[in-house]
Amino acid sequence: MNATPAMRAAPDTAHEEARCRYVLRLADTSLVLGQRLGEWIGHAPALLTYAGELEGRGRDEDALAFLRDAPEFVNLTLAEQPNGHFGHTIVRQWLIDAWQLETYAGLEHSSDTRLAAIAAKALRETRYHYRFSSGWLVRLGDGTAESRQRMQSAVDELWRFTAELFAPDEVDERMARAGIAPSLAELEPHWSARIDEALRAATLTRPATLPYPWHGKRGVHTEHLGRLLAEMQHLQRTYPGARW
Repeated sequence: MNATPAMRAAPDTAHEEARCRYVLRLADTSLVLGQRLGEWIGHAPALLTYAGELEGRGRDEDALAFLRDAPEFVNLTLAEQPNGHFGHTIVRQWLIDAWQLETYAGLEHSSDTRLAAIAAKALRETRYHYRFSSGWLVRLGDGTAESRQRMQSAVDELWRFTAELFAPDEVDERMARAGIAPSLAELEPHWSARIDEALRAATLTRPATLPYPWHGKRGVHTEHLGRLLAEMQHLQRTYPGARW
């Protein structure tokens, strides 16, 4: 039986759900990382707004940021790790900055023009972030014996979370096939080369890759995310609908 025009025009629900989840992963990673950095002194809004539109449930960026529970977040597990000392924060930031540089550069060529525009704007900011974090990585890694030891310890501790950065699932694969997102397999060598270059300049050693049960993109998180959200969402949960 030939398909009618109405049947041919029917939306691919699974595809749209995958696109929403992919955008939400980008947004949540930036949001959670921003909250961590805000603890020291807060690109997420544009991505959250778009994710809300794709979701189609009437939730805006504030609702997505402040009214979801931890299992609904799909950020990278690395982003939710505690600040620790300054060097620990720098290593976490540097690893994600390097990942975002490659990801946003690939997304500039996305078939989703809205996402491509957001990525182009985010890329300029991410280049600045990477210069900052990699600069501090080198200063502290190639500094005193104590600062080098602290930086190497931070790299060793956080490295296991990097396995999730390039472990594709059905969402990643669907987005790559549609030309919406870059292939993680293509991004990884560029990220790896960038990481190795910075580690050499910082006189730090790249840890061995170990199996790690990554779950952040699937909505299963470490205990740290719940504590972070409790603080970040406190006012909105206490005073629903408050504006300031």
